[in-house]
Amino acid sequence: MAEYIPTPVKWVRDQVEKYEASGGKEGTTLMDTGLPCIIVTHVGNKTGAVRKTPLMQVRDGSGYVLIGSQGGAPKDPVWVHNLRANPEVEIRDHARVFKMRAREVFDEQERARVWALGVAAYPPYEDYAKKTSRKIPVFIAEPV
Repeated sequence: MAEYIPTPVKWVRDQVEKYEASGGKEGTTLMDTGLPCIIVTHVGNKTGAVRKTPLMQVRDGSGYVLIGSQGGAPKDPVWVHNLRANPEVEIRDHARVFKMRAREVFDEQERARVWALGVAAYPPYEDYAKKTSRKIPVFIAEPV
């Protein structure tokens, strides 16, 4: 198993630590906003190290929608590049942990459908899309 390297971003590191240390009983809302989140464990595309990222909890049947908004920043978040290179992920949703495979959504109809699920869970995604010139990447993580 590859080494886990925590992110240097303090709030992300704290969120992951709180979520995992409590067995999914605490830290389950993104930055304590009341909005449910999951922890996505993935492999770094450059380091090969295990990485962990808290993302909004957006369900799609037995899968999860992962939206690379980064608050509308001009560049994709690093985890997007990691999933493109290594789509095998583990998702922690409270106490449950699932092995999944992430696939980027390119089909416009499917993208519109899952984007709507994301916006329903977190309306600011619409503002983020308007704020950036990039097309925000959307993935679906599905059970393997």
